[in-house]
Formats: sequence, C-alpha cells, structure tokens
Amino acid sequence: MPTVHLPSGQVHYVEQGEGPPVVLLHGLLMNHTVWDTTIGLLPPGFRYIRPDLPLGAHPIPLEPGTDLSMRGLNGLLADFLAALDLDDVVLVHSDWGGSLFLTAYGLDERVGRMIVLPCEAFDNFPPGLPGKTATVASYLPGGVVLALRQMRIARLRALPLLFGWMAREPLPDELVRGWTEPGLRDPRIRRDLLAYTRSGFRARDLVADTEALSRFTGDALILWSSAGKVMPRDHGRRLAELIPGARLVEIPDAYVLSMLDRPAAVASAMAEFLTADRAGSER
Repeated sequence: MPTVHLPSGQVHYVEQGEGPPVVLLHGLLMNHTVWDTTIGLLPPGFRYIRPDLPLGAHPIPLEPGTDLSMRGLNGLLADFLAALDLDDVVLVHSDWGGSLFLTAYGLDERVGRMIVLPCEAFDNFPPGLPGKTATVASYLPGGVVLALRQMRIARLRALPLLFGWMAREPLPDELVRGWTEPGLRDPRIRRDLLAYTRSGFRARDLVADTEALSRFTGDALILWSSAGKVMPRDHGRRLAELIPGARLVEIPDAYVLSMLDRPAAVASAMAEFLTADRAGSER
C-alpha cells in the first residue's frame, strides 16, 4: 500500500487504473475499504485513488501536534492532492462533509468536479444519532475504545446510535474489524481522532462554509439517498441548488453508505457522470 509523505506525516492510499484522477473519500472511523464493493463496478479509463484520512481508522498516526481541526484536515487533503500532483480531480465526498469546505478555504484549485454522496453539510455536524454518540465517546474517559469494541459486536453496531442508520444492510464483521483495528492497537490513532472530534464545530461557520460552494465553478453530481435519517434528504436538494453546475440524483432504499447498500446503482450514476465529458469530446 503506497504512502505519501506530507508535512503532517504519512498518509496511506490505494490506487488502480490510469487516466483522469478520481479521489474517493470516506467518513469517521472508516477507511478506503468502504469503497471495495463499488470500485470494481466503476468505468475503466480513470485513476481511482482512495486515501486513508486521519479519521480514526488510518494505519499510521500523524506527527504529534498536527492541526486536525476542520481547516487543518482540509489543508491535509489539499497537501495530498498536491503531493501526488493531481489536477482537475473528481473529488468524491462521503459521510465526512468537511471536504466540502475546500472552496470556502480557497483550497479547491486542484478540484475540477465533484460527486457528493450523503455527507455532513450545513449545520449537520456531527450528524444525527451516530454523530452524537461519537461526540459523547470523545469526551468520556476510555470512550473511544469502548465505542470501537461495541462496533465489533454485530447486534450493537446495528443500533441507530452506531451504524444502524448508516447502512441498511448489515456491515460485514471483516470490514468493521479493519476499521477498528488501528484505533484499538495504537493510542496515537485515537489521539488523531480526538484532535478532530474535540476541535469544535460552530453552526454559523459550518453553514457559511457549506454555502461557499456557490462559488464552485465545476460540475457536480449530488448523489443523495432517499431513505436516509442521518443526512437529511432535503440537504441533497439544497446542495444541488447551491452549486451552479450541480444536478441531483437520488438512490432509493439506501442510507448514508449507499455504496454498500446499493453498489450497482451508485456505480451506474457515478459512471454516467464521469464519462459525460468523454462522450461529448468523442462526438
């Protein structure tokens, strides 16, 4: 698994294919494997890159004292794109909505287009019951370790407080073990996670930074879920109206992790968006 060295430390990523870059992100206490079911269904002719962001399931801790506030994480993501010399990137957002703020922070120069799956937006940080659970765990002594251990028990992670409202289908044990192993193994991984979850979220700033997407000049596919309870359905419509070059497609019978619930439908919608410019140029 390749590693890129950034000022904040090492970031692991996986990639496959050749062509224009498509960078697929993930959410809190997840890593690149959230895309494993869908990645093989996406069209050829693209370079698919999946970084492990420092959101609690990353394999190597960052340098002590790294800024992992919302702005700091966006800076790390911008550094990642620069370190791999990626331009005109299709950036795919999922669950963690902080990456929507690249435009607000003036860090989106390498992003040409975006695909937005259900994710945090506006004042929905941290999102819903799972977000509240993560916040409580972040401030309880030993709370993160307890939460990670609970995630490994299928009947507990199926509760709305954990992953019950994140995915309609039960999450495989092997997948969740991979997400929880780094944080249970290394206290420095938990340190990185807490640096983000304890950094503070001001509703006024979150809304303003989301609304800065009105300045995004590229095309966007808002690939929202119609049945979600954690990421409000109305947020998909609002994002599509906010971004000048956006259109909304809804995936039925899916929750936040629609790439796990409906991988074929998600891949089909993404493929249509990714290949649209190519089809136009070939005519």
